[in-house]
Amino acid sequence: MTSRHVPSPSRRTVVRAAAATAAAVPVLSAATTTSATADSQAAAPAFLHGVASGDPLPDGVLLWTRVTPEPGAEPGSGRGADTPVRWEIAEDREFTAIAASGTTLASAASDHTVKADVRGLRPATSYHFRFTAGGEGAEVRSPVGRTRTAPATGASVAGLRFGVVSCANWEAGWFSAYRHLAAHNDLDAVLHLGDYLYEYATGGYPTQGAALREHRPAHEILNLADYRLRHGTYKTDTDLQALHAAHPVIAIWDDHEFANDAWSGGAQNHTPGTEGVWEQRVAAAKQAYFEWMPVRASTEGTVYRRLRFGRLADLHLLDLRSFRSQQASIGNGAVDDPERTITGRAQLDWLKAGLAGSDAVWKLVGTSVMISPVAFGALPAHLLGPLTGLLGLPKEGLAVSVDQWDGYTDDRKELIGHLRDRGITDTVFLTGDVHMAWASEVPVKAATYPLSPSAATEFVVTSVTSDNLDDILRVAPQTVSLAAAAAVRTANRHVKWVDMDSHGYGVLDVTAERSQMDYYVLSDKTAKDAASAWSRSYRTRRGTQRVERVDRPVR
Repeated sequence: MTSRHVPSPSRRTVVRAAAATAAAVPVLSAATTTSATADSQAAAPAFLHGVASGDPLPDGVLLWTRVTPEPGAEPGSGRGADTPVRWEIAEDREFTAIAASGTTLASAASDHTVKADVRGLRPATSYHFRFTAGGEGAEVRSPVGRTRTAPATGASVAGLRFGVVSCANWEAGWFSAYRHLAAHNDLDAVLHLGDYLYEYATGGYPTQGAALREHRPAHEILNLADYRLRHGTYKTDTDLQALHAAHPVIAIWDDHEFANDAWSGGAQNHTPGTEGVWEQRVAAAKQAYFEWMPVRASTEGTVYRRLRFGRLADLHLLDLRSFRSQQASIGNGAVDDPERTITGRAQLDWLKAGLAGSDAVWKLVGTSVMISPVAFGALPAHLLGPLTGLLGLPKEGLAVSVDQWDGYTDDRKELIGHLRDRGITDTVFLTGDVHMAWASEVPVKAATYPLSPSAATEFVVTSVTSDNLDDILRVAPQTVSLAAAAAVRTANRHVKWVDMDSHGYGVLDVTAERSQMDYYVLSDKTAKDAASAWSRSYRTRRGTQRVERVDRPVR
């Protein structure tokens, strides 16, 4: 890649068990062409998958697009010639003063995706960017995207706002949550906490029966071509394109970017032999992910990394699939085995060191699965089955969620003990995965809470479309969930709120005094024009490690 810089003016556990039991910021300009004839238009490259940016730094950001070099050169096909692509970034939509530009090559080796890791930009500044491909007489421009750099490392920052999403199943509904988040024009970035896509064959999931729209490919994805086509299919969704065009996305993966309940040596939804070698499947999934996502890999093959937003917040992002031990079998005490890990030794040490060394007011931790412990009191059998599926619990109702931190208690005990022993305050875990919204405190010892102190807080966002309790039971929202939520809160006094039915997103608003999560819900995930409405808000005040309800959203 060549580039020049012109000085600027002064970022699931699905329901396997449950299934068994029962204005908006649009794409800012249309792709335009200067081709002279219909024939040259047909042969010209095209930008069919939108544009994106991610992983903002104080002086830069990662730009992304995918070029379709010729008709029929769909993702994973290997078709199409190498195509030079020019990128430009400017502070104005008209691109009258280019801040930086460069050229790169879209080739079949990277599925004709391109990335530009732009540096030399101004901190805390909004930019517009675009791509151009095609030769003279057949030049095509991409849609225009908008992005934003992070504040300077040592800057005093008054506030930050992040959209927060997870768990978007193509077949289960429309991605209206993304459209509504795109309309929030005051966000610094959007955090995607995993399950950006799903690996299943058409009709394999959701549980409600027929798919609203069918996956491509129709079969379960297993190899590089499959994963590429599935990523490409998702990025044809206009609401997802609008989100990526409106805000930088900071993403981590969970299991479905690979296969359900993935661990370092396999997955529940992988059959060695008939579905190939696990290591080869993972390598294909990771290659496609890094090709198709605006993610800057911290080290080869993983997404754990750290981003800083001035002195207000450090964001620690975790990879809880690549290094974890296999999920425990129930009843043998393995969940407490100190030899088992969810993070891996190197990542846990990296996280502990980063938290201890942080001088930021807030330590935000993006974790794809819940760290708060979850136990159950007495629940009716017709609710226990679906909830154990959503939470990864054994159907016998034991208080262990083996796919979450509950299944790896030694790692959690070490991390929570580190926060307590080092006097690390104002740590907020941001989580997805369970297709429900939660607001919780993270106790040092859940059994004696609230006599035991809280070491941190956790905000969990619900799914964009993936099934939750009312979907599984095929009942109207709140028909049964209110009783189930009350039982969960009774057995878990650190859990302040849980919504088991809604789909939507969160907006995290951070100031020096508090971090507040505003929860928004969709009117109907199966309606393409679904409305969005504020539902609830919870905050943690600086220095408290406690969660309290707020009666209105920040904005």
